[in-house]
Amino acid sequence: MNKVSKYYSFFEEVSKPLGRLLVAQVFFILGYRKVLNYDATAGWMESMGISGSLLPLVIIVELFCSLGLIIGWKTRICAILLSGYCFLTAVLFHMEFSDPMQQISFMKNIALSGALLYIFANGAGKFSLDNRNVSAEEYDGKG
Repeated sequence: MNKVSKYYSFFEEVSKPLGRLLVAQVFFILGYRKVLNYDATAGWMESMGISGSLLPLVIIVELFCSLGLIIGWKTRICAILLSGYCFLTAVLFHMEFSDPMQQISFMKNIALSGALLYIFANGAGKFSLDNRNVSAEEYDGKG
């Protein structure tokens, strides 16, 4: 392996946990805010035609899946759950395209869904709990 490939491989592996952290922090912060503003969030959901009784599930998915992504535990499951959540959020809450902010929120959620699908497809990487028992020789870069 030449010197450039060695550095490329290192940066590729370091970018995986950093990417997971950058994506996951959005969900962790929003989940935490939903806990702090529970009644207001449930009321907003109700005003959009979605039962506020789903809010505990939303909070659990946002908080636990974001933590899973950050530490690289059950990464693919967390990524696919959050990807579906983003897609549903875009479709259920941000379809008023005459409002530029709703348009931006829709595109943001679709983009996050895509990023999470990428994490799902490529796995957590070397620096994760998912791969904590995999030796350097066994690690193939795919998980």
